[in-house]
Amino acid sequence: MKKMILSLAAAATLASAAPDPNFHIYIAFGQSNMAGAAGAAEPETKPYPRFKLLPSMDCPAKGRTMGVWTDATSQLANCDNPPSISVADYFGRTLVDSLPDVTVGIISVAVGGTALKLFDKDNWQAYLEDPDRQKENWIINWAKAYDSNLYKRIIDLAKIAQKDGVIKGIIVHQGESDWNNNHWAEDLKKIRDDMLTDLGLSSDTVPLLAGEMREDGCCRGFSTSQVQRITKVMDNAWPVSSSGLGSAGDSYHFNRDGYIEFGKRYAKVMLEHMNRAPVEPVPQQPFHGVAATIPGRIQAEDFDIPGVGSGNDSYKDNDSENHGDSGYRKDTGVDLYKKGDKVVVGYNQEGEWLEYTVKVAETGKYDVFASVASANNTSSFKLSMDGKDITESIAVPKNEGKDNYDDFNNVNAASGVNLSEGEHVLRFTVTGSWMDIDYITFAVSGDPITPPDSSVGIIRSYAMNAASKNYRVFDLMGKVLGSVRVDGAAFETSLKTAGYNKGVYLLQSADGIRRTVRLNR
Repeated sequence: MKKMILSLAAAATLASAAPDPNFHIYIAFGQSNMAGAAGAAEPETKPYPRFKLLPSMDCPAKGRTMGVWTDATSQLANCDNPPSISVADYFGRTLVDSLPDVTVGIISVAVGGTALKLFDKDNWQAYLEDPDRQKENWIINWAKAYDSNLYKRIIDLAKIAQKDGVIKGIIVHQGESDWNNNHWAEDLKKIRDDMLTDLGLSSDTVPLLAGEMREDGCCRGFSTSQVQRITKVMDNAWPVSSSGLGSAGDSYHFNRDGYIEFGKRYAKVMLEHMNRAPVEPVPQQPFHGVAATIPGRIQAEDFDIPGVGSGNDSYKDNDSENHGDSGYRKDTGVDLYKKGDKVVVGYNQEGEWLEYTVKVAETGKYDVFASVASANNTSSFKLSMDGKDITESIAVPKNEGKDNYDDFNNVNAASGVNLSEGEHVLRFTVTGSWMDIDYITFAVSGDPITPPDSSVGIIRSYAMNAASKNYRVFDLMGKVLGSVRVDGAAFETSLKTAGYNKGVYLLQSADGIRRTVRLNR
């Protein structure tokens, strides 16, 4: 295939064509060493054959338009003039030299001094709103150049780039601002995994490289405790050594020669792994070594042990730290709490999930119960089996009591679900935030494990207020059917007047009053 020399004119043609497999694209992000902190010389300010940049912001003085391919000249991550050289400069140039039939494109987003949280799709806003950022207004102002949401800027640009070429890797340099973050490697994995998911990519074919801190600077210990640890936390992730690289005269940054050599080292590691043989996947495994049985009770904290490779995760948590106090399974990011003699999964947020390998004894219909508690009126969850929903989203009632998280009630999750005999993967997904779960029970009608109050204990009735109220109406699956105005305690009459037919309905008001109502007509 002819060498592809991408110009702005060619980019317009490429946009309507299939992605070119010889156009290799890399995402680069981090803090000041990825932005660059040593002055660029003439070589870096001139175009380099087959080395392109997809600008992450408009830079009129440089003739750059965000999201339009141009020559990759320093400054890669922003509009600074005079420009600085960064890790990404000679990473790209070295790849070009090593791959004569390939064009290399860079997407670079960097903010000096920032913690890794600024790149987390779920935590960037809380990070910027933290009162400590008021003392670091340069971070807030710098982030504004990317509309504050750096993760979204990266994903938006990467999707543009995927129309033209193929994303081949991710390079990172960040850590000086996280020197005391003992979960940095896990936090980086979450960001990497979110990017791969949102871009439809696999870790098998997209290596991630993270560079060490200055060996004679502030954070040498961080390089050992966190950067080197990425190989144990995620697959296809590799550290890049900073040994012997020159200093810019402070505790954090490299000099120009240091950036040149560091970029070359990044390229060498990438070349070693970009065409590697696929990692042999290892499936997730039942926590106790054998599948949980159905009918039976499944403890929420005993989710599967994660496997290796794409699709073999056994849980998704919105951050990598186990915030719980149980001491149970501290090696995961799932928040496990001690509640009396129980271990429960708490602090559950929308989008998080847990998976369990289960074995169904025989094909048939099963009742489902979940021991749950919530501190608000908007919590909910659903269950799926082998990727197919077996319940709709189930509303979790706000529990009573002084401590909103100590009263775990049996909540009827469905009037019955059909399951097939054999081994399956059950997934519990949080669809409404801030609830706790102790266990899930699958039972055959009349089975002794069925909660004895299941017919009336779906949502406990509270003392009724005589005043008129608006209530949300749910079916037994927790699905919202609508709303109804109830005068005093005239629930049946109000439901009939509103057109509801024979059946059992769950009613809940905004101030927490609940009622189970059976219509016999």
